[in-house]
Amino acid sequence: MSLDTDVGTARTLDRVVIRFAGDSGDGMQLTGDRFTSEAAEFGNDLATFPNFPAEIRAPQGTLPGVSSFQLHFADHDILTPGDRPDVLVAMNPAALKANLADLAPGGILIVNTDEFTRRNLAKAGYAADPLADDSLDGTYRLHRVAMATLTKGALEATGLERKDAERAKNMFALGLLSWMYHRPTAGTERFLREKFARRPELAEANVLAFRAGWNYGETTESFAVTYQVAPAPLPAGTYRQITGNTALAYGIVAAGQRSGLPVVLGTYPITPASDILHELARHKNFGVLTLQAEDEIAGIGAALGAAYGGALGVTTTSGPGIALKSETIGLAVMTEIPLVVIDVQRGGPSTGLPTKTEQADLLQAMFGRNGESPVPVLAPRSPADAFDAVLEATRIALTYSTPVLLLSDGAIANGSEPWLIPEAASLPDLSVEFATEPNAPDGSGTFWPYLRDPRTLSRPWAVPGTPGLEHRVGGLEKADGTGEISYDPANHERMVLLRRAKVDGIAVPDLEVDDPDGGARVLVLGWGSTYGPIGAACRRVRATGRRVAHAQLRHLNPFPANLGEILSRYDRVVVPEMNTGQLALLLRAKYLVGVRSHTQVSGMPFKAEELQTVLTDVIEELRA
Repeated sequence: MSLDTDVGTARTLDRVVIRFAGDSGDGMQLTGDRFTSEAAEFGNDLATFPNFPAEIRAPQGTLPGVSSFQLHFADHDILTPGDRPDVLVAMNPAALKANLADLAPGGILIVNTDEFTRRNLAKAGYAADPLADDSLDGTYRLHRVAMATLTKGALEATGLERKDAERAKNMFALGLLSWMYHRPTAGTERFLREKFARRPELAEANVLAFRAGWNYGETTESFAVTYQVAPAPLPAGTYRQITGNTALAYGIVAAGQRSGLPVVLGTYPITPASDILHELARHKNFGVLTLQAEDEIAGIGAALGAAYGGALGVTTTSGPGIALKSETIGLAVMTEIPLVVIDVQRGGPSTGLPTKTEQADLLQAMFGRNGESPVPVLAPRSPADAFDAVLEATRIALTYSTPVLLLSDGAIANGSEPWLIPEAASLPDLSVEFATEPNAPDGSGTFWPYLRDPRTLSRPWAVPGTPGLEHRVGGLEKADGTGEISYDPANHERMVLLRRAKVDGIAVPDLEVDDPDGGARVLVLGWGSTYGPIGAACRRVRATGRRVAHAQLRHLNPFPANLGEILSRYDRVVVPEMNTGQLALLLRAKYLVGVRSHTQVSGMPFKAEELQTVLTDVIEELRA
């Protein structure tokens, strides 16, 4: 928490990181999301990191059941949800134990004392009550608040049952934090009344609890200081808070509109990709058809079938689903049909860590199919960037008649940030031209489904039922041009090389390097959600007077044409990844360069302070 000035009892800060933590049934995700919405409406720049257990309902009060939501909001451009919180709200002993180590000394600690019973302390592994002595008071600015008791007291006149009243304690916490940081309240009250419109008594109870938290902060002498964080000077335009999954869904809708094609999403629910299905199901008015299939294989089969019929076929999943879909992706490679495949990566292998983030599907995306079956691979770098990444994936799929893999991840999917809503006219033109006439070069008046465009090597897209364009596609090898089934060895090699050349020849923008004065000897190269931690680390390194360059890859297959030249420009290349070094492996193999791999597979994003240390050490090595 960075301090600028004091204004009476209201201190002006340039940024704050808050973490709400409690049991998975305490509503921490809702609490954090509401605070985020108010910060976004106020005009702060922000970034969030929800962190929740994989179990639908882990044992109450235990460490595995802790759910948290971290929010970083500021009066300037920020890149990450923050390394560690300045403020920790702990709703029970387990939440305190799981998160206290991240709170910096001197940080604000707000604890719900009602949950610190002997039973709950034992569940969390405490031998004694940590609130009973002054150990926490001496290290943190500790505030003991009986949230459940105060909430029940505020709702006593409503006649609500005791258990239902106590559930509103998360709104009490939200009200208290909203008072502390001068957040607007009208939006939250409106949201609660809309959310519980069918049960107005619950809506009123939550509003009363929210106000009770605000009033507690206003009247108690425990909180002598409040804090203000001014709006950020963002570029002019209309903004909204957006998560990565919502941005992906909106990008799919926009791709359908800009291509003029109906959208068919064939999918199967899987964490953390399911929200894309949920959001797209709301947009039937834009020509979007969502199909929740019986399994992953059926989902992609429906999407590919729809694409064969002239629609924009899309399927969404996570790593385990990509494994199941691999055969159908290979079929899309063979039939050369446009298809957008979105993989929201999570911790593995197998079921692994379903609610945690990872980047370990890159090699699966590149090579996880039988035979020589290359596909383009892309990755967004942030929640808002996911919108543009879908449009780019669609452009490639439609232009080059190929399946495309888009690699998001859990940190992008569930994280949020402000999104500058683009003007519809500024979005790329994705319109396609279907084949309408016979094209056989031998003058026979027939249709050759594999007669290629000499520029893109794509084949014509003929909608089934078009008179005179009857053709057959399938998984068996095709004869060049005619598309007839062929077992000829020479033809097979030619088709394999053509399919590879098509992907290798995809036009992608050159890689841009952030090297402010051009004098850096160290380049840090990332992909996907490492963008934020790497960017924040580079800012910190530069603030110490050291030079470092940063580049972030969106296109992973094919690589940008200038990547090799960029790698050769620097004495050291550091590649941080949330895997065991998959991009580093590809770079070494393709460019024969030495790269320093820095990896993490903890299910958590990198911390900027960690990467700052890594980069500083590398820079100092070169100076020695």
